[in-house]
Amino acid sequence: MNDYYATLGIERNASETEIKKAYRKLARELHPDVAGPAGEERFKEVAAAYEVLGNSEKRSQYDRGVDPRAHSGGQGGAQGFGFEDIFEQFFGGGGGGSPFGGGQQRGPASRTQRGGDTLVQASISLKEAVFGVERQVQVDLADVCSTCSGSCCAPGTSPQQCSQCNGQGVVQRMARSLLGNVMTTSPCPACGGYGTTIPSPCGDCSGQGRTHTRHTVKVDIPAGVETGTRIRLAGRGDAGVAGGPKGDLYVEIREKGDEVFERRGDDLHCTLEVPMTAAALGAQMAVDTFDGEQHVDIRQGTHAGTSVKLKGLGVGKLQRAGRGDLYVHLDVHTPTDLTDEQAELMRQLATLRGEELPEANLAPIGGGVFSRLRGAFKTR
Repeated sequence: MNDYYATLGIERNASETEIKKAYRKLARELHPDVAGPAGEERFKEVAAAYEVLGNSEKRSQYDRGVDPRAHSGGQGGAQGFGFEDIFEQFFGGGGGGSPFGGGQQRGPASRTQRGGDTLVQASISLKEAVFGVERQVQVDLADVCSTCSGSCCAPGTSPQQCSQCNGQGVVQRMARSLLGNVMTTSPCPACGGYGTTIPSPCGDCSGQGRTHTRHTVKVDIPAGVETGTRIRLAGRGDAGVAGGPKGDLYVEIREKGDEVFERRGDDLHCTLEVPMTAAALGAQMAVDTFDGEQHVDIRQGTHAGTSVKLKGLGVGKLQRAGRGDLYVHLDVHTPTDLTDEQAELMRQLATLRGEELPEANLAPIGGGVFSRLRGAFKTR
């Protein structure tokens, strides 16, 4: 366990006043204007010691052999002084919301910023998702201003050095703190931390260095995409402020449904209505697919719910070789508009098969037509 008393150079029975006095003395010695960057680590140790010993409750825990900083992961609690806050007060850094963020960056910031990413949607048909397609999309994008070429200044003018910070981008001020007067650094309010001002902004881009125009962008949409897939076009998004690099353009896919085919992953499914006679006798039927006309073999005695797999006629696999399969689900059609002659022939067939008075043979759930319907996606 760290010896915080030794760090501050005091006895274990030191009073609160003695602890505070020792801390202030060491903090002034380790201030960056005195010790420079080399004093930062030592200052952290001193601040950590004061965080514990400067708080009566934490000091009591420490005296009992428990380091409250180790227990809390080294972070300052709700009571006492967090050493990170004290360290920030001494070693400075820009405030949030400025070009500097929260670090220790000093000096002017760059006006140049990367452009934002842009999202646009593209609708495609199921067939286009199967094979892939080239699509043109319309999108409003920021381009480098043609008038000022991204300089943000009106033609014939240029940025001027900030008179308040002399081009440094930061200003220093004296502030009172627990330790007395300390010097803090913050972004210059006159120039926003850039070190320069723009007296005459470009009128066409309002001093942003970019303007917006409508673009037509060609997108190669690969096979296998689906709703929600995003295609990234690197460096095709908005141009950045003050001539900064472009962001990325993302094209989000919206896949439209099809009247005949249903997509399930990389596979396609459809239903083929088969005449009762074809199911009983067997036949070969032609079907129109995305790959043109294909023939489906209907075996003799085919039941409703049987499916036939046409291998490799499904959706192209995204970023993989090959395609899924096409499943044709057979629906046996029972005629309801028989003529007298047809009905008589059916009665003769029933007689030949001994089915004039068919018996009711119940079957368990595991067999029969319901089982066949549940297994409709199984292939022969």
